[in-house]
Amino acid sequence: MTEQAESNAQQTGLSGILLIDKPEGFTSFDVVAKIRGIARTRKVGHGGTLDPMATGVLPLFLGAATKACDILPDQTKAYEAWFRLGQTTDTQDSTGRVLSESPVDCIAAQVETALEQFKGDILQLPPMYSAVWVNGRRLYDLAREGVEVQRQPRPVTVHELRLLQAREEEQLYKIYVSCSKGTYIRTICHDLGQALGCGAVMTGLRRVVSSGYRVEDAITLEQAQRLADEGMLARKILPVETAFASYEKIVLTAKTARLVQNGVRLSSQRTGCAGKEGVFRILGPDGQFLGLGYEDQEELRVQKLFVR
Repeated sequence: MTEQAESNAQQTGLSGILLIDKPEGFTSFDVVAKIRGIARTRKVGHGGTLDPMATGVLPLFLGAATKACDILPDQTKAYEAWFRLGQTTDTQDSTGRVLSESPVDCIAAQVETALEQFKGDILQLPPMYSAVWVNGRRLYDLAREGVEVQRQPRPVTVHELRLLQAREEEQLYKIYVSCSKGTYIRTICHDLGQALGCGAVMTGLRRVVSSGYRVEDAITLEQAQRLADEGMLARKILPVETAFASYEKIVLTAKTARLVQNGVRLSSQRTGCAGKEGVFRILGPDGQFLGLGYEDQEELRVQKLFVR
């Protein structure tokens, strides 16, 4: 076998987390489809949808790591967003149909003051152009049909919100937002415009943090393709355990590890998890990450296994 063929063989069956810097114009599912082809694997999931106009870090879960998609402990996202005052659209961003235009008489200090009301635990009305389900339909499907339905405000948390840059002469502003899962940044921009009495639309969005992963560590689709062609994409795959680094761990013996992997229930004392609260990582004697577990009724219960 040639060196290149050997590298390609090693790349097949990749498992772990790949951080992609999503380009503008791509949906999250477009990126998933591209990586399926690049990595030559059908099992690819993503950790948090980005709108087509957005760029930034998109964690992709390959192989057995797809089991982690719906149980990530850190759901915090952080964004840098641009918005323009004086306009509203049906999508709340610059890609939509203009609904109104208003004169603007604001300065950066007023914008900063208005931002205060959107910090902390707030209620946010999902925009019509969103993936939220209402009566069995996606809101964006209804919106494209010209139908607007009543939505219920949803609780979200804005951990940090600050003004990064102001171009008062253009009424363009840039903000940093750290928030909980499900927060719509374009809705923050829209609601801010309403609070200022002139309207606002988001003109750009970049996700800089997602579930603890930073955009500085992400690679482009072009870089992923080049690495795959060279048989080196595996070097950019992070262990799935990194998603659960904040959890405590227990280390099993070779025998108990084998029993746990075979579905045998073991006592807390025997596995070393007695008295531990919440979910923890389960490691084998060699430090291999086996999965997640918790203690219940003096037994080790497995929440999810990542190896068999």
